[in-house]
Parts: sequence; structure tokens; C-alpha cells
Amino acid sequence: MQKSAKFWNSIAEKYAKSPITDLKAYTYTLDCTRSYLKPDDTVLELGCGTGSTALLLAPHVRRIVASDIAENMIEIGRKKAQDQGIANVEFVTAELFEAGAGPERYDAVLALNLLHLLEDVPAAITRIHGLLKPGGLFISKTICRFGPEVPLKLRLMKLVLPLMQMIGKAPFVQFMEIAELERIITMGGFEIIEAGNFPPSPPMRYIVARKV
Repeated sequence: MQKSAKFWNSIAEKYAKSPITDLKAYTYTLDCTRSYLKPDDTVLELGCGTGSTALLLAPHVRRIVASDIAENMIEIGRKKAQDQGIANVEFVTAELFEAGAGPERYDAVLALNLLHLLEDVPAAITRIHGLLKPGGLFISKTICRFGPEVPLKLRLMKLVLPLMQMIGKAPFVQFMEIAELERIITMGGFEIIEAGNFPPSPPMRYIVARKV
């Protein structure tokens, strides 16, 4: 975890300035996520990065706890919230098994572009299940295994990924099959109520699941 935090801290400034790769897909899933949230909800976002999504959702909920393992990401998020005059987003530096610790339970937990960066996804899903109120929502977006139909650049990046990880220039990443991802979520005590790929290639699986 310390190695991952070091990597994300090192690229925080560059990450903050990077444009969204597929704005249409991002906007669509942002709108979908917003439609499931209520004005009195308390939401936890895991792996919030520099807080862009949390700040866009903030006007539509009571409170968001935005967490990330990288302190540099969190500091940028706090500065953005201050500049935008948004007071109902609490930025915290914490990993999944620390975030939200204590008696509080959440109406929704978001893990957008996160699960493929975790080594033990079943354990993560179990933890998320415990952070939610009965009937609470888990909303995730995860890049999944892709084939030769994706651009050559992406296939080459996948090939060199192990070398980049060895020299500290890339984080841990695993590409699950969509069916395996959904099996883990349902086995973790959730009912999937909406799912789709946005974008379809490489497949970014967007899932809305309810705690049962």
C-alpha cells in the first residue's frame, strides 16, 4: 500500500491537470450516479483522486467523505473545494480498510476507477458491504479485461505494465473478466440493479448494486 501511495503522490499534479479521456462516458455515468443519490444522503467515495467527481456530486447530497491513499491528491482536492466554496466534502487520507472507520454507515459508497487497482477485490467488497446502511448503494466503475479490438497503444501499455511496475512507474493493476467482477460483487452481499460498459472499449464496467 505504501508503494501505491508513493506512486499516486508522485503523479498528483500531473493527474490533476490531465483531461478526462472519454468525456461523454464520464458525463453519462456521472449523471447516472447523481440520479441514485438523494439530498439527505451521506456518501463515501473511495479512491477519490483530486476530488473532481465528489465536488460535482456535492450539491446533490448532504455530505461526502472523499478518501484516497495519496495525501498529495487529497491536498489538491481540499484546495479545489476551498476555491469552489464547497463545504460539504470532507477530504481524508486513508485506504479502504481505514476510510469510514467507526460507527458511521453510509447511504452510498462510490469506487470509481478503483477496483482494478486493488489486489484483493473480494475483501474490498466485504469491507464496502460493512460500510453501508441496510439497502445502501455501491456504485463502481472498473476497467475490465479487453481483447485485440482496443487501440494498439493500449495493448502495448498492457505489455510493458509489468516492467513499469517493477521500476515504480505504474501501480498494481489487474484486469478482471466482467462476469468475474459481477460474481464477486453479488457474492459479497449485493444485488446488481444496473450495469453497462461506458465506454464499451476498453470495457469500463459501470455497476450499481444494492446491499442485501
